[in-house]
Parts: sequence; C-alpha cells; structure tokens
Amino acid sequence: MALQNYLDFEKPIIDLEQKIEEMRKMSDKLDISNEINKLEIKVNQLRKDIFEQLTPWQIVQLARHPERPYTLDYIYLMTENFTELHGDRHYGDDKAIVGGFATIGGKTVMILGQQKGRDTKSNIYRNFGMPNPEGYRKALRLMKLAEKFNKPVITLIDTPGAFPGIEAEERGQAEAIARNLFEMSKLQVPIITVIIGEGASGGALGIGLGDRILMLQYCWYSVISPESCSSILWRSWDFKEQAADALKLTSKDMLKHKIIDRIIDEPIGGAHRNHQEAAEILKKALVEEIETVGKIKKDKLLDSRIRKFGEMGYWKD
Repeated sequence: MALQNYLDFEKPIIDLEQKIEEMRKMSDKLDISNEINKLEIKVNQLRKDIFEQLTPWQIVQLARHPERPYTLDYIYLMTENFTELHGDRHYGDDKAIVGGFATIGGKTVMILGQQKGRDTKSNIYRNFGMPNPEGYRKALRLMKLAEKFNKPVITLIDTPGAFPGIEAEERGQAEAIARNLFEMSKLQVPIITVIIGEGASGGALGIGLGDRILMLQYCWYSVISPESCSSILWRSWDFKEQAADALKLTSKDMLKHKIIDRIIDEPIGGAHRNHQEAAEILKKALVEEIETVGKIKKDKLLDSRIRKFGEMGYWKD
C-alpha cells in the first residue's frame, strides 16, 4: 500500500522505494531491469537492518502509525458474517468499542475491541479509541452473550487509555473496568486477547484478561505511556525515549516477563505496509489458539486462567 505518512526512521526506505517506482515508469523506454533488481535487494536489506534494531520508542511510534490496521480492519479482513452489536443496555452505545459475532476458520466467535478513527471526524466519532464506561459495559454484555451461546471470545486491544473525562468518572469508569476484570476472570468460555497497537493502562486491561494473550510484533503494552511517565519522573515529555526504555513495554519484553504468551510476526516493515498480509498472519494464529484453548475442559478453564494471572509478577528473592 502507498504510505501517506511515514516515520523518520522509515525515510531512507521510502526514498529508495520512490526511486524504484520512478525507474519502473522509465522501464518501458529503457532496459534498466538490472538496476531495479539491485535497488530492490538494497531496500529489502535496508528494511531488515532498520527493523531489527528498532528502539522501544520507535516501536511505540510504529504502534501509533495512522495507517496501521485497526480493529474493524482486522475483523473485515479475517472474519466472515460479522454482525456488529450495539449498546450497553444502561446508558448508550460507545463508538470507541466495537464488537459482535463473526466466523473465523469456520467457527463462530464473539470478537470485539477498541476502534480508532482515520481522520479528525472519525477520531472524534470514535473518541480517539478511548472508551467511556458504557464501552466497557457493552464489551461485557457481548462477552456474557458469548458465554450464553458457548462461543469463544476474542478481544483486540488498541487504545491510548480509557477516556479520562469528568463525565466518564461520573458514570463510573473505574467500576466499569474493575467489573470487567472480575467478570472476565470467571467467564465460562475461552478468551483470547491480542494487542494489535497501543495497550495503555487500565483502558487496555478492561478487555485484556484472557486465557491466551498474544501481541503483534510492533506494539506496546504498559501501565502508562512513555510521555506520561516522562512528565511524572522528569516533569517534561523530553525524556519519553528514556521512559520507553525503562518501561520494558515491547512485545519481546512482555514475552520475557511472561505477561503475554506469544508474539505474532508482522509483515516486513510493519502491519501498516500490508493490511491483508497482517490480517492473514493474525487469522492463522487465532485459528490455532482457538483450537488450543478449545481443548481445555470447562471445569479446568477457570483454574488455568486464575493460575496464569496469579503467577505474573511472582519471584523469589
């Protein structure tokens, strides 16, 4: 896909790709196929070198890339028969959380997640992917519905955090997130959680308790964003790169500390460069995970889930 936005560290790659594109336009008149092939080899090696050495802050930037696939992109690319369900049956329909029944790999699942917008208008409509309490209550209603029909739940996490506005607090933001954690811990169907972009704070955790937790390669997952951490510790956002290093928020860090169970590779250059390929890779992983958790007996499912989270952060001195 043609990128309209690119990050600073992507610029050498983009420059070479543009040069290749210009040469291809000239290839009708000149025989420059060898030169094009050499440049293609060079750009592939450059891309590999750059993406093997990304810093935590650069990974944070990739996770926020405006052309990265969002929840609905993945749903429409990797599932069939998606039927979106609306409303929390208490207050309203939060557009920052989307979900409904769908078919993936021939099996019916309940799939839901946070949804960001692509431009100013859609970002306002989606509240920049920051759910209000009614969003978390809608998510819980859908998960309970999945439990009623004995269908697995898939949650896709991509949020800068739960909405911190006064009206959200008035409607019980903290209670809604806490209630989700409580109810998800004892949900009688398998839960598979995937961090597909930003996994920030309680806003991510509100739909993040699962039997299997997966994370796309270039995402971040942390109790706080690097900018906010920097502003607290250094009274300035200027130290966000140091904060990103200290927070250990990358997928490799999460796997090392057993917060997640599996890293899902992204297309070379990041998911934003090829939505279709990214969705195919994720779909394959989800089909495998559904098969795996589906083998766990129902009377063992909750014990396994509670044990999984109970072991996080445990160590012996």
